[in-house]
Amino acid sequence: MQKQAQRVDDLEIQVWGDGAPAVLVHGSINTGDECWQGQRPLAERGFRLLVPNRRGYGECAAVVGEDFLVDAADVAALLGEGAHLVGQSYGGIAALLAAAQRPEAVRSLTVVEPPAFGLAAQHPAVADLVRRLTVLIGSQDLDDRTFLEHFLTEVGAPVAEIPEELLDHWSDQVWVVRRGRFPDAAQIPVSILREAPFPKLVVSGGHHPAFDAVCDELERGLGADRVEITGAGHEVQMVVEPFNAALLDLWSRQN
Repeated sequence: MQKQAQRVDDLEIQVWGDGAPAVLVHGSINTGDECWQGQRPLAERGFRLLVPNRRGYGECAAVVGEDFLVDAADVAALLGEGAHLVGQSYGGIAALLAAAQRPEAVRSLTVVEPPAFGLAAQHPAVADLVRRLTVLIGSQDLDDRTFLEHFLTEVGAPVAEIPEELLDHWSDQVWVVRRGRFPDAAQIPVSILREAPFPKLVVSGGHHPAFDAVCDELERGLGADRVEITGAGHEVQMVVEPFNAALLDLWSRQN
């Protein structure tokens, strides 16, 4: 436990509001603040939002690249005596693993299109996306900006709608993905999570058959509620009003 606490001390964590705690775990490329800015108003609804930067993002150093196993240990410690837990994309894998490590400390679990591809490895769209991402990450001849645009396109982020200055900023963080632990290696302890008593929500964006297939498996395997929110591709949380409403509904069941 002391080791986990030290990890938390090393993290950059923004805290918004006061009240029932909720840990929001961001995905790849962007920081916690960038990912969850649309959820900041929830701090005015009686919640204390803990928004960490995963290792390799912001000023938080990473030894190699992003690693869902390291992230899971960090998130598990951040739960403290009990918190709602939300994870988007790669951060969703960390949230699933952390919740399984400390189910007694989870008040509710929400995952937003986690790339837990191993759960649906036989689905044709999942197999194709894994193949394409594997080739992309192994392409050493691409500069970071080109890699970024290909990566965002593959996962369904609306590249054409992203400001140039933000793409430039994200290009500086591409190395974390290129050197990271590939998400299809994640072994999600579905049975442990299904048996855990806290409410569970799977959120999808309805934009990509591979992510839909993973969310389908999680919905069935966890016995979770399911919400589909369209309009922002993989960045589902950017459709702020319906996404925040879904969180508030879930959090109201146990806070």
